[in-house]
Amino acid sequence: MIKEAIVEKLDTKSLSSASNRLCIADLGCSVGPNTFFAVQNIIDAIENKHKSEYDGSHKLEFQVFFNDHASNDFNTLFTSLPLERQYFSAGVPGTFYDQLFPSSSIHFAHSSYSLHWLSKVPEKLLDQNSSWNKGKIHCAGASDEVVNAYAAQFEKDMGIFLNARAKEIVPEGMIVLIIPGIPDEVHPSELPAGILFNFLGSSLVDRANEGILNEAQIDSFNLPIYSASPKEMASLVKINGCFSIESMEVTDPRSKIHDPMKCSKGL
Repeated sequence: MIKEAIVEKLDTKSLSSASNRLCIADLGCSVGPNTFFAVQNIIDAIENKHKSEYDGSHKLEFQVFFNDHASNDFNTLFTSLPLERQYFSAGVPGTFYDQLFPSSSIHFAHSSYSLHWLSKVPEKLLDQNSSWNKGKIHCAGASDEVVNAYAAQFEKDMGIFLNARAKEIVPEGMIVLIIPGIPDEVHPSELPAGILFNFLGSSLVDRANEGILNEAQIDSFNLPIYSASPKEMASLVKINGCFSIESMEVTDPRSKIHDPMKCSKGL
Protein backbone atom coordinates (compact mmCIF):
# COMPACT_ATOMS: atom_id res chain seq x y z
CA MET A 1 0.00 0.00 0.00
CA ILE A 2 2.80 2.45 0.91
CA LYS A 3 4.75 1.64 -2.25
CA GLU A 4 1.70 2.22 -4.44
CA ALA A 5 0.94 5.52 -2.69
CA ILE A 6 4.49 6.76 -3.29
CA VAL A 7 4.53 5.68 -6.93
CA GLU A 8 1.14 7.17 -7.72
CA LYS A 9 0.94 10.25 -5.49
CA LEU A 10 4.35 11.46 -4.28
CA ASP A 11 5.95 14.13 -6.47
CA THR A 12 9.65 13.44 -5.87
CA LYS A 13 10.71 15.96 -8.51
CA SER A 14 8.98 18.77 -6.69
CA LEU A 15 10.26 17.66 -3.29
CA SER A 16 13.87 17.42 -4.46
CA SER A 17 13.91 20.58 -6.57
CA ALA A 18 15.40 22.75 -3.80
CA SER A 19 17.62 20.12 -2.17
CA ASN A 20 18.62 16.50 -2.64
CA ARG A 21 17.90 15.81 1.05
CA LEU A 22 14.57 14.21 1.98
CA CYS A 23 13.45 13.96 5.59
CA ILE A 24 11.32 11.06 6.78
CA ALA A 25 9.65 10.80 10.19
CA ASP A 26 8.45 7.56 11.73
CA LEU A 27 6.01 8.47 14.49
CA GLY A 28 5.61 5.96 17.31
CA CYS A 29 8.67 3.94 16.30
CA SER A 30 9.08 1.86 19.49
CA VAL A 31 12.41 -0.05 19.56
CA GLY A 32 12.46 -1.90 16.23
CA PRO A 33 12.84 -3.90 14.09
CA ASN A 34 9.47 -3.08 12.46
CA THR A 35 10.34 0.60 12.19
CA PHE A 36 13.52 -0.26 10.24
CA PHE A 37 11.59 -2.42 7.78
CA ALA A 38 9.01 0.33 7.26
CA VAL A 39 11.62 3.05 6.77
CA GLN A 40 13.63 0.94 4.31
CA ASN A 41 10.50 0.15 2.29
CA ILE A 42 9.67 3.86 2.12
CA ILE A 43 13.20 4.79 1.05
CA ASP A 44 13.33 2.03 -1.57
CA ALA A 45 10.03 3.17 -3.08
CA ILE A 46 11.07 6.84 -3.17
CA GLU A 47 14.47 6.02 -4.66
CA ASN A 48 13.01 3.78 -7.36
CA LYS A 49 10.54 6.44 -8.42
CA HIS A 50 13.18 9.16 -8.30
CA LYS A 51 15.63 7.14 -10.40
CA SER A 52 12.98 6.50 -13.03
CA GLU A 53 12.30 10.24 -13.27
CA TYR A 54 15.93 11.37 -13.30
CA ASP A 55 17.50 8.33 -14.96
CA GLY A 56 19.82 7.93 -11.96
CA SER A 57 21.53 11.30 -12.48
CA HIS A 58 20.22 12.97 -9.32
CA LYS A 59 21.01 11.10 -6.09
CA LEU A 60 18.98 11.64 -2.94
CA GLU A 61 20.13 11.73 0.67
CA PHE A 62 17.76 10.62 3.41
CA GLN A 63 17.45 11.85 6.98
CA VAL A 64 15.23 9.63 9.14
CA PHE A 65 13.77 10.79 12.43
CA PHE A 66 12.60 8.07 14.83
CA ASN A 67 9.99 9.41 17.23
CA ASP A 68 8.39 8.02 20.34
CA HIS A 69 7.75 8.99 23.96
CA ALA A 70 10.76 10.10 25.99
CA SER A 71 10.41 6.90 28.02
CA ASN A 72 10.97 4.80 24.89
CA ASP A 73 14.14 2.69 24.93
CA PHE A 74 16.08 4.66 22.33
CA ASN A 75 19.31 2.93 23.39
CA THR A 76 17.95 -0.40 22.20
CA LEU A 77 16.60 1.25 19.05
CA PHE A 78 19.92 2.75 18.01
CA THR A 79 22.10 -0.21 18.97
CA SER A 80 19.99 -2.33 16.61
CA LEU A 81 20.08 0.06 13.64
CA PRO A 82 20.87 -1.79 10.38
CA LEU A 83 24.62 -1.57 9.78
CA GLU A 84 24.27 -1.09 6.03
CA ARG A 85 21.54 1.53 6.17
CA GLN A 86 21.67 4.22 3.50
CA TYR A 87 20.29 7.06 5.63
CA PHE A 88 21.20 9.38 8.48
CA SER A 89 19.26 8.78 11.68
CA ALA A 90 18.20 10.73 14.74
CA GLY A 91 15.85 10.19 17.67
CA VAL A 92 13.11 12.68 18.50
CA PRO A 93 11.51 12.08 21.92
CA GLY A 94 8.05 13.47 22.61
CA THR A 95 4.37 12.88 21.97
CA PHE A 96 3.15 13.13 18.39
CA TYR A 97 0.11 14.93 19.80
CA ASP A 98 2.27 18.04 19.57
CA GLN A 99 4.57 19.65 17.01
CA LEU A 100 7.87 17.76 16.94
CA PHE A 101 9.75 19.32 14.00
CA PRO A 102 10.33 22.80 12.55
CA SER A 103 7.75 24.09 10.10
CA SER A 104 7.99 22.68 6.56
CA SER A 105 10.85 20.33 7.40
CA ILE A 106 9.38 16.84 6.82
CA HIS A 107 8.80 15.39 3.35
CA PHE A 108 7.26 12.06 4.33
CA ALA A 109 5.66 11.11 7.65
CA HIS A 110 4.70 7.58 8.60
CA SER A 111 2.96 6.05 11.60
CA SER A 112 2.05 2.40 12.01
CA TYR A 113 -0.10 0.94 14.80
CA SER A 114 0.34 3.94 17.09
CA LEU A 115 -2.56 6.33 16.57
CA HIS A 116 -5.09 4.05 18.24
CA TRP A 117 -3.44 5.06 21.52
CA LEU A 118 -5.28 8.08 22.88
CA SER A 119 -3.38 10.92 24.54
CA LYS A 120 -5.30 10.12 27.73
CA VAL A 121 -8.35 8.33 29.09
CA PRO A 122 -11.53 10.33 28.34
CA GLU A 123 -12.15 12.85 31.12
CA LYS A 124 -15.66 11.61 31.92
CA LEU A 125 -14.32 8.17 32.79
CA LEU A 126 -11.91 9.66 35.33
CA ASP A 127 -14.75 10.92 37.52
CA GLN A 128 -14.48 8.79 40.66
CA ASN A 129 -18.17 9.33 41.39
CA SER A 130 -19.13 7.97 37.97
CA SER A 131 -20.07 4.33 37.37
CA TRP A 132 -20.20 4.75 33.59
CA ASN A 133 -17.78 1.94 32.87
CA LYS A 134 -18.09 -0.13 36.02
CA GLY A 135 -16.60 -3.60 35.66
CA LYS A 136 -15.02 -2.84 32.28
CA ILE A 137 -11.61 -1.62 31.16
CA HIS A 138 -12.49 -0.39 27.66
CA CYS A 139 -15.40 0.88 25.57
CA ALA A 140 -15.94 -2.61 24.12
CA GLY A 141 -19.24 -3.90 25.45
CA ALA A 142 -19.86 -0.58 27.21
CA SER A 143 -22.78 1.83 26.95
CA ASP A 144 -23.15 4.26 24.07
CA GLU A 145 -22.14 7.08 26.43
CA VAL A 146 -18.77 5.43 27.07
CA VAL A 147 -18.20 4.68 23.37
CA ASN A 148 -19.05 8.30 22.53
CA ALA A 149 -16.61 9.55 25.18
CA TYR A 150 -13.83 7.49 23.60
CA ALA A 151 -14.81 8.70 20.13
CA ALA A 152 -14.78 12.33 21.29
CA GLN A 153 -11.28 11.94 22.76
CA PHE A 154 -10.06 10.33 19.53
CA GLU A 155 -11.56 13.20 17.52
CA LYS A 156 -9.79 15.75 19.71
CA ASP A 157 -6.47 13.90 19.51
CA MET A 158 -6.66 13.47 15.73
CA GLY A 159 -7.33 17.18 15.30
CA ILE A 160 -4.21 18.00 17.32
CA PHE A 161 -2.17 15.38 15.45
CA LEU A 162 -3.20 16.61 12.01
CA ASN A 163 -2.64 20.27 12.91
CA ALA A 164 0.89 19.48 14.12
CA ARG A 165 1.73 17.47 11.00
CA ALA A 166 0.32 20.21 8.77
CA LYS A 167 2.91 22.59 10.19
CA GLU A 168 5.78 20.14 9.80
CA ILE A 169 5.17 18.61 6.37
CA VAL A 170 6.32 20.51 3.30
CA PRO A 171 3.92 21.35 0.45
CA GLU A 172 3.49 18.29 -1.80
CA GLY A 173 4.64 16.09 1.10
CA MET A 174 2.86 12.94 2.21
CA ILE A 175 1.71 11.25 5.40
CA VAL A 176 0.81 7.56 5.59
CA LEU A 177 -1.09 6.24 8.60
CA ILE A 178 -1.62 2.57 9.37
CA ILE A 179 -3.97 2.12 12.31
CA PRO A 180 -6.11 -0.66 13.76
CA GLY A 181 -9.62 0.08 12.57
CA ILE A 182 -13.16 -1.12 12.79
CA PRO A 183 -15.64 -1.63 9.93
CA ASP A 184 -18.36 0.99 9.57
CA GLU A 185 -21.41 0.43 11.79
CA VAL A 186 -19.68 -2.26 13.88
CA HIS A 187 -19.51 -2.05 17.69
CA PRO A 188 -16.06 -2.41 19.34
CA SER A 189 -17.32 -5.44 21.29
CA GLU A 190 -17.66 -7.36 18.00
CA LEU A 191 -13.94 -7.16 17.23
CA PRO A 192 -11.42 -9.79 18.43
CA ALA A 193 -9.61 -7.09 20.42
CA GLY A 194 -12.89 -6.00 21.99
CA ILE A 195 -13.67 -9.56 23.01
CA LEU A 196 -10.19 -9.84 24.54
CA PHE A 197 -10.63 -6.58 26.49
CA ASN A 198 -13.96 -7.84 27.84
CA PHE A 199 -12.34 -11.09 28.98
CA LEU A 200 -9.56 -9.15 30.69
CA GLY A 201 -12.09 -6.91 32.42
CA SER A 202 -14.11 -9.91 33.58
CA SER A 203 -10.96 -11.57 34.90
CA LEU A 204 -10.11 -8.49 36.95
CA VAL A 205 -13.65 -8.38 38.35
CA ASP A 206 -13.30 -12.05 39.34
CA ARG A 207 -10.09 -11.20 41.20
CA ALA A 208 -11.93 -8.40 42.99
CA ASN A 209 -14.73 -10.78 44.00
CA GLU A 210 -12.07 -13.08 45.43
CA GLY A 211 -10.64 -10.19 47.45
CA ILE A 212 -7.35 -10.19 45.54
CA LEU A 213 -7.90 -6.78 43.91
CA ASN A 214 -9.71 -3.62 44.93
CA GLU A 215 -12.95 -3.05 43.01
CA ALA A 216 -12.52 0.73 43.01
CA GLN A 217 -9.11 0.37 41.36
CA ILE A 218 -10.58 -1.78 38.60
CA ASP A 219 -13.40 0.71 38.00
CA SER A 220 -10.83 3.51 37.69
CA PHE A 221 -8.74 1.63 35.12
CA ASN A 222 -9.58 2.19 31.44
CA LEU A 223 -7.40 1.41 28.45
CA PRO A 224 -6.76 4.57 26.36
CA ILE A 225 -7.24 2.73 23.06
CA TYR A 226 -9.74 3.50 20.32
CA SER A 227 -10.17 2.00 16.85
CA ALA A 228 -11.88 4.30 14.37
CA SER A 229 -13.93 3.32 11.34
CA PRO A 230 -13.13 4.46 7.78
CA LYS A 231 -16.20 6.70 7.92
CA GLU A 232 -14.94 8.34 11.12
CA MET A 233 -11.44 8.88 9.75
CA ALA A 234 -12.72 10.39 6.50
CA SER A 235 -14.97 12.74 8.46
CA LEU A 236 -12.22 13.83 10.87
CA VAL A 237 -9.76 14.56 8.05
CA LYS A 238 -12.41 16.54 6.17
CA ILE A 239 -13.40 18.54 9.26
CA ASN A 240 -9.75 19.30 10.05
CA GLY A 241 -9.15 20.57 6.52
CA CYS A 242 -5.34 20.39 6.59
CA PHE A 243 -5.03 17.25 4.46
CA SER A 244 -6.87 15.44 1.71
CA ILE A 245 -7.21 11.66 1.60
CA GLU A 246 -5.62 10.35 -1.59
CA SER A 247 -6.24 6.71 -0.77
CA MET A 248 -7.80 4.68 2.04
CA GLU A 249 -7.62 0.91 2.23
CA VAL A 250 -9.27 -1.38 4.75
CA THR A 251 -7.60 -4.75 5.22
CA ASP A 252 -8.60 -7.83 7.17
CA PRO A 253 -5.62 -9.73 8.66
CA ARG A 254 -7.60 -12.94 8.37
CA SER A 255 -7.50 -12.61 4.57
CA LYS A 256 -3.72 -13.15 4.72
CA ILE A 257 -4.11 -16.54 6.42
CA HIS A 258 -4.38 -19.34 3.88
CA ASP A 259 -3.81 -22.35 6.14
CA PRO A 260 -5.50 -23.29 9.42
CA MET A 261 -3.79 -21.71 12.41
CA LYS A 262 -2.03 -24.20 14.68
CA CYS A 263 -1.92 -23.60 18.41
CA SER A 264 0.46 -25.58 20.58
CA LYS A 265 -0.87 -26.85 23.88
CA GLY A 266 0.82 -25.72 27.06
CA LEU A 267 0.65 -26.88 30.64
